[in-house]
Amino acid sequence: MSIDPLLVRARGLWEDLASVPVSFAPTGGVNVVVSPESGMCPVGWVGVVALGGSAIVTAPSELAAVIVRDALAALPVEAVADADAVREVLSVTGVLGPAALAYVSPDEFRPVQPGVLTLEQLPGEHSDLRALEKLAGDEDADESDLARITSPAFVVREGGQVVAAAGYRVWPSRTAHIGVLTAPAWRGRGLAGVTGSGAVTHALAADLLPQWRARVPASRRVALALGFRELGAQLSIEIA
Repeated sequence: MSIDPLLVRARGLWEDLASVPVSFAPTGGVNVVVSPESGMCPVGWVGVVALGGSAIVTAPSELAAVIVRDALAALPVEAVADADAVREVLSVTGVLGPAALAYVSPDEFRPVQPGVLTLEQLPGEHSDLRALEKLAGDEDADESDLARITSPAFVVREGGQVVAAAGYRVWPSRTAHIGVLTAPAWRGRGLAGVTGSGAVTHALAADLLPQWRARVPASRRVALALGFRELGAQLSIEIA
């Protein structure tokens, strides 16, 4: 049976972020390891990533690993990144996610043409991007992570003001973590697809793996329209 190269690359990224040796079991299952320095979750939390019917989990201590390993053994693999299912088997004090993890290859990418819009490039530190973040609000700005992109920002203006932007931050394993943000008054007009397409095109030209991590259904729909495939999900939990 041939292995999906997109899945192989995605798994390689999260195995790298685990910060200790761990791998996704090829036949399914959940591998739990101790990794206080895990990049899969906030410090002191438990990080869960399920991809392609297999999952890896990082725990901050030996005790936490034992607790989590025993609890998650009661769940099917597809449920270990489901916050509600995890709450049924673990005493959880904090949750981030779950977020769908989607990836795209050059062959599957479906770019969106700007049409009558003008797609402009700006440096990631440009003040017009900070103005867009203020328009969008702290929660949406944090979710987009535009403040930390390492690529140019691909933006659309209206009346001289940036109303939508996208870019990416280079992650380990040559991954481009895509971030997209649209001002509230301009949502639903396809601007996320136009700006996101610009960022993905730039990432693929650099031979990077575009990753789209989304919790909001609207964001997930944009990714799917661009040709991304959802391969799994990420969840971070804080246990009692």
